[in-house]
This record gives sequence, structure tokens and C-alpha cells, in this order.
Amino acid sequence: MLALFSAVLPVATIVAIGIWAGKTLHLHLDTLSRLSLYVLFPVLVVDILYRTTLSLENMLGLALGTAIVYFLLCAISWIVGKHSGLSPDARKSFLATTAFPNAGNMGLPVTFFALGDAGLERAIVYLIVSSIVVNTTGPAFCRGGGFWSSTRFVFKLPLVWSILIGLALHFAQIELPLNLDESLHLLGQATIPIALLVLGLQIAARRLQPTPYDGYASLMRLFGGAAVAYAIGKMLGLAHLDFQVLVLQSAMPAAISSFLMVNEFGGDAPRTAKVVVLSTLLAFASLPLVLWILGV
Repeated sequence: MLALFSAVLPVATIVAIGIWAGKTLHLHLDTLSRLSLYVLFPVLVVDILYRTTLSLENMLGLALGTAIVYFLLCAISWIVGKHSGLSPDARKSFLATTAFPNAGNMGLPVTFFALGDAGLERAIVYLIVSSIVVNTTGPAFCRGGGFWSSTRFVFKLPLVWSILIGLALHFAQIELPLNLDESLHLLGQATIPIALLVLGLQIAARRLQPTPYDGYASLMRLFGGAAVAYAIGKMLGLAHLDFQVLVLQSAMPAAISSFLMVNEFGGDAPRTAKVVVLSTLLAFASLPLVLWILGV
């Protein structure tokens, strides 16, 4: 049991420091969030893809599993929301918090501490695919249309271009001169601690007065995502580590992007924000259970 919590405790500690900093230092959250989104995460993706030892078969299997899990969760959450009598805006929020896992700020650190560098490589694949499908279809789900405009939006994101650069460097076997690869690696290593501090700042910035809906939606994200991923991973016959990463990443709390998407394109933004915060806090209890089930 101590080994299980050792994969989550470092993450919780850094998030707690972020909460403390947010309550006492009055840091500019938007600046740090943009730094993570537009600089650190893209650099980490390039660094991981540049150095990866993953085969194309591993990448494709995990990518397929990630996409199937996402679309199944979208369908399940929409059906459940409709039959639960939720309003159209609440249904959009329920879909967003159920289908959009925090595969970046939370998923990468937990996977790294639980499964090491090999797990982190696969978690990056999950993050890439998840980011693409969420950003291409999420706005359309939330506002009821605009698939092509959403697609154009995706290609404005630095994450997409970092994927192309990282894959080009890897498959062309290009060696960066003058130790530039070490600069890339050093900057990429800053991503995880900064992302966790940003997560703590986000929690500190929001008041939490949970309702039954918030609890239900949080559990749907944490355990519903893990259950669907478990079934899909078994169905696809993924290799052991690929399977573990698929389930673990799918068991992450609701992503802050779900709030940003709902706030921008339509849905119940206050409800979404509360589910993001509550599911993140509950994840520190649920993730050790998921790790135990996975035999980590």
C-alpha cells in the first residue's frame, strides 16, 4: 500500500504547494498557464518523441485505444445526461467533464512516478491523441457544430506542431548539434513541476461547495473513464504497459480544458469548474485504488 501512495504522494505534495502559493503569493495564474500550454508542454512532447524507444505498433495501438475510449465516454455521458433529465447546458458540461481527462497536468506526473520513463513515453502518446480529438470535436459538441473551424483551431496550437517536429527528428534520426538536445531535455523536465503548481493555483482560485451532481459527475470521470478504458484495452489486446497507461490516464480527474471549452463554446461553466476541482481532490484517493487494480 505504501508503494501505491508513493506514486501519488509526490504529485499531491507539489499540488499542495501550489495551493499554498495561490492563497498567499497572489501569483498570476494566466501567465503560468500560458507558459505551460505554449512553451513547456510542446517542448516536453518534442523531447519525448525525439528520444522515444516506442515502436510504431505501440503508438498506433495506444492511440486507437485512446480515441475509442474518448468517443465511447462522449456517447455514454450524453445518453446518461439525457435520461437523467439534465438541461441541455448541463448535459454539455457533463459530457465535457466525463470525456476530457486531465492527461497533462495530472496524468503525466502520476504516470511518471508510477511507471517511470517508459510509462511517461506512452502517456505522451495518450496526451497527444487526447488533445487532438478533444480540440477537434469538443467545440462542436459544446456549441453544436463548427467541426472544420475547430480543426483549423487545432492547427494553431503549438502542441500539434511539436508532434510533427518531434516525429521528424525521431524518424529522420537527426542528431541535434552543440548539445541542443540537452537544452531541450532540461526545459522539458520543468514541465511536470510547473504543471502541478498551476494545478494547485487553479484549485486555490475556486471555491468548492459540492452538490450531489458534482459528486456524481466526478465519480463518472474517475471510475467511468477507468472502466471504459479497462474494457477497451482488453478488447484491443494491448501490451501490459500500454494497457496500464491507457487505464491510468483515463482515470484522471476532469481537465481544466473542460471548463475552458464549456466557458467558451457553451454549457454550465460554474458546474464544470466545481467538478474539475472536486474530481481533482477525489483523485488522490481513487488513483491508488486504480494502481492497485492494475498491479502497479
